[in-house]
Amino acid sequence: MAVVDTPNEPHEPPAPPPNQPLYEASTQYKHWRFSPEQLAQSRRELNQAAVASLKKLLEEEEAGSTSLIQFLTGEEEHALVVYYARVIGSMCVRIGLSEEVEATATSYLKRFYLKNTVMDWHPMNVTITILFLATKTSNMPISLDYYVSKLPSGKTEAADVLALEFLVAQSLGFDFTVWHAHRALWGIVLDAQSIPEIDQESTKHTHSAALQHIRNSRLTDAELVYTPSQIAMACLYLADPQLAETYLSHKGSGNMLSVVQEAARMIERDGKGTDVGRVRDIDFRLKTCKNPERVKGSKTYEARQAKADAVAAEKRALKANASLESRMSQDEMFGPSISL
Repeated sequence: MAVVDTPNEPHEPPAPPPNQPLYEASTQYKHWRFSPEQLAQSRRELNQAAVASLKKLLEEEEAGSTSLIQFLTGEEEHALVVYYARVIGSMCVRIGLSEEVEATATSYLKRFYLKNTVMDWHPMNVTITILFLATKTSNMPISLDYYVSKLPSGKTEAADVLALEFLVAQSLGFDFTVWHAHRALWGIVLDAQSIPEIDQESTKHTHSAALQHIRNSRLTDAELVYTPSQIAMACLYLADPQLAETYLSHKGSGNMLSVVQEAARMIERDGKGTDVGRVRDIDFRLKTCKNPERVKGSKTYEARQAKADAVAAEKRALKANASLESRMSQDEMFGPSISL
């Protein structure tokens, strides 16, 4: 019996996916957005794990040494990171770096310390690496020698800047692209020029005021919780509530107002940074609870270094051995070299 091929039944083609905003396809949207509760829990758990590990290391180095140490809390670690976020702004002014580089470096700093503790890596050392990395990822590179010459301490060497670069990149998950609120703000201001109800002269002043609020927002968790456009609208709202509400109403986004006001409250509450006196106290206590594996001269550091040197020596010996065996194998195959 002949087999007759029958055509497949006609069917409706699958519906095309809805248009997805570009931001929602970004690594920032996928990997670096959290709720305030998630951020608090993550920092608390990271701090607790770091303290437990440090206690073990310090006790191994000197029994009973941790009884008088007042370890940093997760909140204190975060306060120190926020202070160095402000330092980045000062460094950018000193070196002559752009707003884009400043914003990118600040984002990197906050992301880095969602994966690492200040008791392992001091923010001062991390900051100099992060800022130089941001000049490259923002397509605004400067020479390493020039960068080092502009650093305030005068003691930093080029090797110090590069020493933590891979660790930083790894901690960022190699997600170097950052979507910034200051760019979103500029887009909103340009768009507002097409709305008759908005006074165009006032938008210039409002943009400047909102931009200052955006700079303050970099000292908060806003970018880890809200989208760049939500932060931009929140800063516009802080600068001119009526203009922001008119814009949202014209765009049919009035239901977004509650989120904008929520973000604005966070920026207003947390955008002042950390008090310098408190930073000094935290930094002083940090000297007593650093990871000894990172402190040159400590027993743990010396033991770790000796182990690393031994492993490196073993690798060199194995490589030399393999090279010798390879030459001997070639001699057996082709015979010894002929003397002329």
